[in-house]
Amino acid sequence: MDPRRADSLAWQIIRVSGVLLVIALLMSVIKVPYAIEAPGPVSDTLGSRGEGESAAQVVTVTGAKSYPTDGNLYFTTVSVNGSPDEHINVWEWIGGHLDDDAIVVPEERVFGTGNSQQEIREINAAEMQGSQKSAIAVALRSTGHEVGQDNVVASIVEDYPADGKLELKDKILAVDGKRQERVSDLVAAISDRGVGDTVELTVDRGGVERQVRLRAEDIGNGRAGIGIGIEPIYDYPVEVRIDAGNVGGPSAGAMFALAIHDVLTPGELTGGKSLAGTGTINDGGAIGPIGGIRQKMVGAREAQAEYFLAPADNCAEVVGHVPEGLTVLEVADFESAVAAVEAAATGDVAGLPSCGTR
Repeated sequence: MDPRRADSLAWQIIRVSGVLLVIALLMSVIKVPYAIEAPGPVSDTLGSRGEGESAAQVVTVTGAKSYPTDGNLYFTTVSVNGSPDEHINVWEWIGGHLDDDAIVVPEERVFGTGNSQQEIREINAAEMQGSQKSAIAVALRSTGHEVGQDNVVASIVEDYPADGKLELKDKILAVDGKRQERVSDLVAAISDRGVGDTVELTVDRGGVERQVRLRAEDIGNGRAGIGIGIEPIYDYPVEVRIDAGNVGGPSAGAMFALAIHDVLTPGELTGGKSLAGTGTINDGGAIGPIGGIRQKMVGAREAQAEYFLAPADNCAEVVGHVPEGLTVLEVADFESAVAAVEAAATGDVAGLPSCGTR
C-alpha cells in the first residue's frame, strides 16, 4: 500500500475515533429529565433488618400476647435512578430502555412537579409514617383490639370552600348529621355529594361542637370536595413499632398490617410459605394501588417468593407481565389479603381472584 494512503487512512481512523470519543463524553455529560424505575430490594416484615448487634425486628409488639411466625411476608420496593436535582445522562437513558426489567419515565410521573429532592424525601417519609399508623390500626382491630380514632383537619387548600370556615386540628365528627368513625368514610360521604351541593359538617373545635355548612366544588376530574386533608389520630391499646429502614412512600402498608396480624394471632399465617406484595392501606382496611408494580413483581421473584399480593386497581398493569414461577393474587381490602395468605399457606388458591381471571 502507498505509505501516503496508509497515513491518510490512519488519520481518518484517528479523526473518527476522536469524534466518537467526543460523542461518548457528551452523552455522559448531557442530562435528561427522566427517571429509571427498576426492581428494588425486598424486606421481610416477619424478619429483621441488619446483622449482628445492629439487627432489629421489622415489627415489634409490646403490651399484648404475641405468637411465633414462620415463612416470609416481603414488602417490595422500586429502585429509582434520577431525580429533579440529579438528572440521568444519555447513556443511562439508553441503558434503561435496554433493560427488560426497568422502565424509563418522565421525572414528573415519579416526583410530581416543583418539588426538590429534599421535599420529595420529606413527602415519602410522611407517607411511610401514615401507612404504618393505618396498618397498625387495621391489624389491631382485626385481632379484636379497640383503637380510638379522631379525624382532624390536617390541611386546608386556599380559596376552596373550607378556607376560612374550618381550622387546622378541627375534629370532624359527622357529615350531614351522620357520624363517621373512619377517614375513608368521611371522604366518601363528602365526595358522594354533587358539585355545588351543600355539605354540613359536625365539627369539634376545642371541645365545642358546631355545624359548618360548605358548598362542594370540583376538586378535579368532576369529583366533589371542600379542599381539606383529613388525618386520623389513633389511640393504640398496645405498642407496635415498625422499623422499615430507609424506605419511603405508602406502598408497604398492606404488608405491615399482615405481619402485625400474624404476630398477634396463634399459628403461622403463611404456613411457612414465601409471599410478597404491595399496596397502600387506609383506616377502613381498603388496599389501594401503587406505582412500579411490574418491577416489584420481578423483585419478589428474585427473592424466591412464590405468591404476590397485588392491589385490584393495579391488575391492568399486571396482566401479561407476571414473572415465571410467581402466582399473583388480587386483593382489594385487608380481609381479602388475609384470606389470600391463608389460602397460599395451604397451597390451594384456585378459588381466589387473580388479576385477569376473576
